Amino acid sequence: MKHLINSFLVLILATHSLFAFRQDINNFNQQADKFLSKYVMKGNVDYKKLKENFTEIDNLYKSISTVNVKNISDNELKAFYINAYNIIVIHQITEYYPLKSALDRNGFFDKVKHDVAGERLTLDQIEKGKVILKFRDPRVHFAFSCAAAGCPELANFAFTPEKLEAQLEKRSANSINNPDFIRVDPDKKEVGLSMIFKWYGKEFTEENDNILAYLNKYRTNKIPDNYSVVFYPYDWTLNAQ
Repeated sequence: MKHLINSFLVLILATHSLFAFRQDINNFNQQADKFLSKYVMKGNVDYKKLKENFTEIDNLYKSISTVNVKNISDNELKAFYINAYNIIVIHQITEYYPLKSALDRNGFFDKVKHDVAGERLTLDQIEKGKVILKFRDPRVHFAFSCAAAGCPELANFAFTPEKLEAQLEKRSANSINNPDFIRVDPDKKEVGLSMIFKWYGKEFTEENDNILAYLNKYRTNKIPDNYSVVFYPYDWTLNAQ
């Protein structure tokens, strides 16, 4: 009888823990959503105001370490790591602001480690190891933001598991129809693409004949098949308001 009671208590505690860490992820997403809607406008961040209220971003950054990501869905994982990445980038820029670029800080993406859901990870390890290589979903490249003008526009909301598919589709469509991001030149019969499409070219063509075929899935005005593709230099200028 005592054994049965103990087993029952263990089951209750396990259920409670499961609920708690799922709530933790939801709480983080909710806080990230409020934060992004407050400080992000048209992809640009109010770093100056954040610097004056550093505790706000610092507390959100620290909360990333408490999230438990065991035994959760792929959408929960994907949304969490995208949100965590974007918040960490903003935190690091704010901490060292004023900066002209994230590249002004040595090892910003590939050396500095952060406490993320029980692991010590660099930004590159989050982006590539936890999302890009795991999920093989090219749409995530339009969700991550590296604090640069050349990045796809940073969303002013957090990604959530239940809305993730729609959110990724919309972010992809927004970027691919943005004339500053996809630079179509009818006179030259040429399209200028971000270096993102060169760095991660295999992902965009894995299920498509070529990069133009991928783009045209989202383009309102389709790019003709005979257009040549060139890659313009990446703009690392800070995405500051």
